[in-house]
Amino acid sequence: MGNEVYLTKAGFQKLQTQLENLKSVERQKIAKAIGEARAQGDISENAEYDAAKEAQAHNEARIAELEGKLANVRIIENENIPADKIFIGAIVTMEDLDNDEELTYMLVSPEEANYEENKISIHSPIGKGLLGHKAGETLEIKVPAGVLKYKIKTIKRP
Repeated sequence: MGNEVYLTKAGFQKLQTQLENLKSVERQKIAKAIGEARAQGDISENAEYDAAKEAQAHNEARIAELEGKLANVRIIENENIPADKIFIGAIVTMEDLDNDEELTYMLVSPEEANYEENKISIHSPIGKGLLGHKAGETLEIKVPAGVLKYKIKTIKRP
């Protein structure tokens, strides 16, 4: 896998939007805050100036991080991924055998993981446990709270 970052098209767009916001909107806000702090006079003991410079460093670090990720993106919709097994990008519907409830998750890269949207990272315990399995299989996945038992019902591609 190397330095490659696997994203859906939506995830790629989200990171690009974040990057553009950091470069245009946030940089402008921070530059204005630095200018206002400098106008107050002595910057050697100016908390506002220090805070603005710290925000600038954080913003630039986040810009560099996003640029690095975007430079190594592979859109998973373009990848030749088997449809019968669970891999990144799969939408998995499964039955929780302990609670008799149906769950649906999309397996994504850590950059796109969002539990509220039912997008789980392939690096999470459940994500790791699901990778490579097929519909109809019953699995036990070890998580920090114990062992979860699932039966995989369907696997779809976005």
